[in-house]
Amino acid sequence: MIAIRGDRLLDDLRTLARFGAYETGVDRVALSDLDLAARRWLVERLQAAGLAAAMDRVGNVLGRDPDADKAVLIGSHTDTVPIGGWLDGAMGVIYALEIARAFREAGGRGPVGIDVVSFEDEEGTYLPFLGSRSFCGTLKPGEIEAARAEDGGPLPAALAPLAGASAEFRLDPARHLAFLEAHIEQGPRLEAAGRKIGVVTGITGIRRFRVTATGAANHAGTTPMAMRRDAGAALIRLAAWIGETFPALGGAETVFTIGAMAFRPGAANVVPGEAEMAVEIRDLDVAILDQMERALAERVAAASEGGVAVAMVRTTLVAPTAMADEIVAALAAAADAAGHPPVMLPSGAGHDAMEVGRVLPAGMLFVPSIGGISHHVAENTSDADIVLGCEVMADAISRILQKIA
Repeated sequence: MIAIRGDRLLDDLRTLARFGAYETGVDRVALSDLDLAARRWLVERLQAAGLAAAMDRVGNVLGRDPDADKAVLIGSHTDTVPIGGWLDGAMGVIYALEIARAFREAGGRGPVGIDVVSFEDEEGTYLPFLGSRSFCGTLKPGEIEAARAEDGGPLPAALAPLAGASAEFRLDPARHLAFLEAHIEQGPRLEAAGRKIGVVTGITGIRRFRVTATGAANHAGTTPMAMRRDAGAALIRLAAWIGETFPALGGAETVFTIGAMAFRPGAANVVPGEAEMAVEIRDLDVAILDQMERALAERVAAASEGGVAVAMVRTTLVAPTAMADEIVAALAAAADAAGHPPVMLPSGAGHDAMEVGRVLPAGMLFVPSIGGISHHVAENTSDADIVLGCEVMADAISRILQKIA
């Protein structure tokens, strides 16, 4: 078994958190000066651990075991959302550093080793999953050139300081055997259940829709109710139908959200002539996603009445990614061996394992998020739970390496 050092793990995590420290959290968005400084620090730590490490032209950091022909890849990301937490992504990268370091310190030398990766821009400051998609070779032509931050800043300009870095790293099918990612849960389920370890069975698919209604704006005081072409009322009725109908169409793990709604012109004394809302559904089961999308489309088609036209456009389609059975089993066995039977659960949030898992066997481990809070400066996990999670991950890696050998 790989014996990690909890004190060193926590020290590295806290050192990384100083890059962009903001109150109790971190503000270290992708490709900012602070992000790149943190990545250069990581390269130095990986090199000190005996790995051959560098940063490439999209900001990915890769540390390779120089003695191995094949490797299990471990990692996550070190960029954050604006004014975010100190553990989201960063914990998984430092787990990878510590496990690879402990493996080499214990004399881990041979044909199969451990590689470490920190992917760039998982959070989507410019282009969601830029690093993992570049690594997997799934970026489409022109995506980098077209990508912009919310402030309009172009991705190519943000990448310019890395022009002299290594060529883009690529997943090597002849070398990389599997990918594991540790992460805070970013939700309340582990804490509510009083459990310490979650093993992810899959990462949910996502479908988003923009639903619009077009009627006619008019004076709210002088237009009788029966003579209105009220776009806002049409979408409110549709939203009520979603809330009543979707629970029966979905499964135990289905979630759905009406995340935004807007009326135009948006005045209390004007009947809305235009309205728009965003609808999202997430599930691991494509059949459930298909069923819910069909039901929504049928209801939207039937909602055009009384001079109001209702339409729907799908704006996002992300396929679910199942985690590899053998890696799920190794993580679960390691958690059981530590005396902490895991909660088996899907991830409702996207992760780099979602992208890598499409081309390589992948698995994920969760540790509890205090209060279920993430993407906020209050994001936290107890030191004991952080160390336990790394011990379980290290044991799972040992099991996987032994099986390969």
